[in-house]
Amino acid sequence: MELHTTNEVAGVELAGTDLMSRAQAGDGEAFRALTEPHRRELQVHCYRMLGSFQDAEDALQDTMLAAWRGLERFDGRASLRTWLYRIATNRCLDALRSARRRPAKAWDIPGIELPEPTGLGEIHWLEPYPDALLDGAISVPLGPEARYEQTESISLAFVTALQILPPRQLAVLILRDVLGFHANEVADMLDTTVESVKSALKRARAGMQRRLPVTTAREQPPAGDSPAEDAIVAKFVSAYESADIDALVALLTDDVFMSMPPMPLEYQGRDIVARFFALIFGSAQRFELVPTRANGQPAFGVYRHPSIGIHGSGLFVLTLAGDRIGAMTRFESTVLPIFGLPQSLPSAQ
Repeated sequence: MELHTTNEVAGVELAGTDLMSRAQAGDGEAFRALTEPHRRELQVHCYRMLGSFQDAEDALQDTMLAAWRGLERFDGRASLRTWLYRIATNRCLDALRSARRRPAKAWDIPGIELPEPTGLGEIHWLEPYPDALLDGAISVPLGPEARYEQTESISLAFVTALQILPPRQLAVLILRDVLGFHANEVADMLDTTVESVKSALKRARAGMQRRLPVTTAREQPPAGDSPAEDAIVAKFVSAYESADIDALVALLTDDVFMSMPPMPLEYQGRDIVARFFALIFGSAQRFELVPTRANGQPAFGVYRHPSIGIHGSGLFVLTLAGDRIGAMTRFESTVLPIFGLPQSLPSAQ
């Protein structure tokens, strides 16, 4: 039995060596066979670094192109996965340094004048990430240095907090605390010293601690797709589609937080969020919600019923705290296709 296992391992290694030789000789199919198993986790890595689904897609494409062009220089000192992470991380750092960010937008729904926001957010380029693309991407084996659960490290609160960090600190924290790479591996990826990595990690951890105190102090959310989560979601859908402001407010925590990227407007507190939705519900429109999931959290495509047609008006992502909603993030309707949702629904006959 032991000999059989050893032979199997040897066979896998030989197959991998053969694929690498063919890929380095210019075989595109062999290259895809080598890199495809890492593609989704690399996309999630780029998303964590950039906070934008579209930017992550672009960075992933740049990564694969750079890997293809540079594969002949891959010497096997590190694993292929580590080598790909090195390329992806540096492509993301290049994107961050070039500051290619979508500008903030003003509120653009006519006929609704919003209350004064309680704050203006710094991270207005944030985009949601579909759970459908997380399959196989956040269940990969992590290194021994990992400190965060994979589900926590894809949440909107966590990804938003990451975006506040300086680029080098951001990269180090993800590579060390999220993915669990050793300090010497990270130093090699970033062409720096172990001492520099340790220093950047210390500053990054302090920065994250300042940004996440409220979310960590809240009650833990129910498990995804559990009866407890389903119950909250059902109440939210019922309240929203019936424009029942009292029922909706009853679901919110006292310190509920609402943001609306790419608009920088932020609202914190049950009273001000209630005023916001009172205005939305008072606009004489009906709404229909289509369920999906984003960043490991319940999400909904929101469709409004004007006089004709049922048009997408955005996507809501809920952050649950116990049996309440602790945060709500509204995204524009432009993200609906990422989730396989249409821009409009067929009208009822």
